[in-house]
Amino acid sequence: MTDHALLSRLDLNLLVALDALLTEKSVTRAAERLHLSQPALSASLGRLRIHFGDQILARRGNTYELTPFALRLIEHTTTALEAARRVFESQATWSPEESTREFSIYGSDYGFVTLGTVVSRLAAERSPGVRFRFMLHNPVIVEDAATKLRSADGMVIPHGPVSDLPFLDLWHDSWLAVVSDTNSAVGAELTMENMSELPWVMTYQSRSAFTSAARQVQQLGVEPHIEVVLESFLSVGHFVSGTNRIGLVQAALAPHMLRIGGIRVVPLPFDATPLVNALWWHPSHTRDPEHTWMRGLFEEAGRIVEENAHVIA
Repeated sequence: MTDHALLSRLDLNLLVALDALLTEKSVTRAAERLHLSQPALSASLGRLRIHFGDQILARRGNTYELTPFALRLIEHTTTALEAARRVFESQATWSPEESTREFSIYGSDYGFVTLGTVVSRLAAERSPGVRFRFMLHNPVIVEDAATKLRSADGMVIPHGPVSDLPFLDLWHDSWLAVVSDTNSAVGAELTMENMSELPWVMTYQSRSAFTSAARQVQQLGVEPHIEVVLESFLSVGHFVSGTNRIGLVQAALAPHMLRIGGIRVVPLPFDATPLVNALWWHPSHTRDPEHTWMRGLFEEAGRIVEENAHVIA
């Protein structure tokens, strides 16, 4: 049987039912989510069981659990449903002024607070119906960026962790140290002795999710004593304030961080490699006119951030 013949026998409504069942792990809750009767969704589950030759949901005592096969289907189902949604929401002629599209972007709180806020303001001024969903990435998402970006519109992250995907450079940034305003061991600037002797708050610290400045600290022969690892940049100041810890912060984020009080930013004792922040996306989006418009919005926002990045207010 050809692929076309197989597809012609499938009902795309089953994909929606499958996604709800995999998410809710319950026929009752899945039916409520889809505003269907329980018998109707039970019938869909029956068809899915016949198609896959697997129970999908198996009873364990008084509850149901996903089968090992169903667990393998979760990511594929999410990707396929998002792809189908994009196909049927596409328009032959697209006007940003009239669009109600939602763009989904992965990134860190650093990227969202600096760039995302500007992007959202520009979009609100020009395309009031357009919506952005900013989603925090994590090491697992970054490691599998090529796959994750099939069902998302982009990822804002500096060069380094992601490669082999289309990208648009947005703005450059540098690094500063952040310490408590009560930390008398650190003077007007951080020293190599401070880096060796004082404890650290680091961000991410995994094989694929890391900061270039933290890597440089180790390359300089300093093995930092790490007390805290965060998957957040905005939180660094809170974990430094009132302690003798050192943190690293992007210069564009410093004005936002200083507003929490109890901290100060000081120069590093080495020339940190500048950050080149970029928007990354899957190649399948490159020729999409809506995505092209979105990239232009990010490019303009990047210029705005670049011009104001180091103004500490």
